[in-house]
Amino acid sequence: MRENTARSSVLPVAPSRGRLRPLGLDEVRITGGFWDRRREVNATATLDHCRDWMERVGWIGNFPAAVEGRVHRDRRGREFADSDVYKLLEAMAWAAGSGADPALDTQIAALTETIAPAQEADGYLNTAFGHPGQQPRYSDLEWGHELYCYGHLIQAGVAQTRARGEGELAKIARRAADHVCATFGPGGIEGVCGHPEIETALVELARATGEQRYLDQAALFVTRRGHRTLADIEFGRAYFQDDVPVRDATVLRGHAVRALYLAAGAVDVAVETGDEDLLAAVERQWEATVARRTYLTGGMGSHHRDESFGDDFVLPPDRAYSETCAGVASVMLSWRLLLATGDPRYADLAERTLFNVVATSPSDDGRAFFYANTLHRRRRGTVPPLDAESPRAESSLRAPWFAVSCCPTNVARTLAALPAYVATADDDGIQLHQYADAEIATSLASGRAVALRVRTDYPSGGSVTVRIGRSPDHPWTLSLRVPAWTRGATAWLVDPDGVRRPVAPGTAEVTRVFRSGDEVRLELPMTPRWIGADPRVDAVRGTLAVQRGPLVYCAESVDLPGGHDVDVVRVDPSAEPEDGPDDTVVVPGELAVPGPRHDAPWPYGTTDEDLAPSADRERIVLVPYHSWANRGPSTMRVWLPTTRPDGRSS
Repeated sequence: MRENTARSSVLPVAPSRGRLRPLGLDEVRITGGFWDRRREVNATATLDHCRDWMERVGWIGNFPAAVEGRVHRDRRGREFADSDVYKLLEAMAWAAGSGADPALDTQIAALTETIAPAQEADGYLNTAFGHPGQQPRYSDLEWGHELYCYGHLIQAGVAQTRARGEGELAKIARRAADHVCATFGPGGIEGVCGHPEIETALVELARATGEQRYLDQAALFVTRRGHRTLADIEFGRAYFQDDVPVRDATVLRGHAVRALYLAAGAVDVAVETGDEDLLAAVERQWEATVARRTYLTGGMGSHHRDESFGDDFVLPPDRAYSETCAGVASVMLSWRLLLATGDPRYADLAERTLFNVVATSPSDDGRAFFYANTLHRRRRGTVPPLDAESPRAESSLRAPWFAVSCCPTNVARTLAALPAYVATADDDGIQLHQYADAEIATSLASGRAVALRVRTDYPSGGSVTVRIGRSPDHPWTLSLRVPAWTRGATAWLVDPDGVRRPVAPGTAEVTRVFRSGDEVRLELPMTPRWIGADPRVDAVRGTLAVQRGPLVYCAESVDLPGGHDVDVVRVDPSAEPEDGPDDTVVVPGELAVPGPRHDAPWPYGTTDEDLAPSADRERIVLVPYHSWANRGPSTMRVWLPTTRPDGRSS
């Protein structure tokens, strides 16, 4: 791997080596469009919303309760509630580093002042364990989440250090990390946390501080995993990824968020230690998981009971768990693999997941969220109360808060740091991986400055124009990702001389001496198209989905005539989908309304004649999946049953 000479310090992931060097929040600024709107809502609404709820339900109050000796009686929230306070702090730090409201620094300081007194002299910090009347420290590594909470504390401290300079939060995090190394290092507790997260956090702290002991401890945790140190449970040790050593596993399995966080930490360790075998093992696991255990949306996890991956090709749309946090973790893993290898397929999955999982979770106003992301809602939901926690992850509509609210703060920190996932540099030039209106200013390996301005209405439109604002007087390469979803159509690249050439999925490059004012334009085919599934995905046989650009589409009952639910929709694949108004897609089809025998006492043996399709063909309106359930209770479905060539329902 190449050594990275970091130029930006404002980065959630800052590897010392790898194929690509990430550009940070001080080098990339998102200035408009799809992601700018969401980041604005995140900064102006979601951050305050999360803080207000954590104050209301008592999670922030747990820290003073620990100091005052009443935490055994007054503590509120699950055993991992501390981690959501830390994720909020991380989100605030990245938002502050992007130039958001200056009051964020004051809010970070106030929260830090609340947390600091709860840290004990040896660095231990947790409100659920270790105090009088509570279980002892590290007495429940399977479920206690103590190390998991440290991971998010450390990431918040790193974010503050990189965005605003080392402050009290960073010092608290470092004392906690020192405690972890002293307690779980050689000669200490030979265990791992039931929920990985500490691994990637310790590596990032090592990168930020230059302290080898943090990297060594992260590597030790990765090595220990899979040797059955955690107790067996009803879901099996695979739930904790403690059944097989990381480098021997062939696919991601068990609890989806845990598996993805562990894989991200393993990549971090592999990159920093030069362990090519470990990196290759995670790449193989990613490949197998994407090929056999990932939803069309990029979502991961098909089991509700244990929030886990299912077996290969077990991807039922109506039982898709596809936790929002798993989407965030998938983006984390894909980004790290992209930086390590330069392979654009990792940016492809990150894009798919960002648009169809991460962007789906928050409501338009940023004050309600999906925890799980089903691909088929059979019943119209009820509006959750605005003043109460939702007790279930599977809320029928976005809920303002959950008894387990890991997802809102995870979305918040991801959106706050999103500019750092847009572009990279290497010895040859600049690479664009995600498309948004943006301004990019950095320096090349030669030390010469380069500035770019990106203009696009992506994902509504497929034109991406890059205008050179400043460039050195020697040749360099501008690279643009050509998404894998363009396969079967034609994408075009127009260089500064106006020469237009077709480009295949992967990477399109222009190498030359650029001048100020030069423009390079990528034209992506945005025609909506039918998508089928591997026949081994039993649950969606006989159905098709629609995708336009990176966006997956769905039928929603609010767009159907006659108050029908989506289960009556049948689409006709003999004609192609068409663009509709306001980013909708229109497909030909019919409404197969149940006939007179639909109330039969036995549901088997029914024939097509028992369904009476509407006499007139319908033009079925589809909407971007990320936008569903913003117009009130509805039914929804991504995979749509088809009509037969003779027009009868299949």
